[in-house]
Amino acid sequence: MNDETAYFEHGADIGVIGRGATPEAAFVEAARAMFAIMAQPSEVQETLSVEIRFEEADVEFALVTWLNRLLAEARLHGAVFNRFELARDGAHYLGRAFGCMWSPAIVRGTEVKGATLTALSVKQDVAGWEARCVVDV
Repeated sequence: MNDETAYFEHGADIGVIGRGATPEAAFVEAARAMFAIMAQPSEVQETLSVEIRFEEADVEFALVTWLNRLLAEARLHGAVFNRFELARDGAHYLGRAFGCMWSPAIVRGTEVKGATLTALSVKQDVAGWEARCVVDV
């Protein structure tokens, strides 16, 4: 490293954690946490739903895939989600997100750009499953 090379702290990330009895339940809670960064869940009416299908053998990569697919669908539909369902059969995941189109009535929080591999962890302990990762804001 020389005088022209340096680093600085950057606070553009937020860690999300979901907990549940199964990995899928923990993923649902992680999705709720991620979308709560963008909007108050109680302000989101359930007037639309989208299906999310994907295949991923690695449970940790499945968390990132799930969160990023949800963000992609939200952008595609100009929507925000507040409720989620997810089921798994082996490496096959089938989910659904419920929410509404963005409107002036919904106070916007901080935009989440994507889920990352940073601090990625899906693990089981005596209390159940915990799914966590860092999202880029």
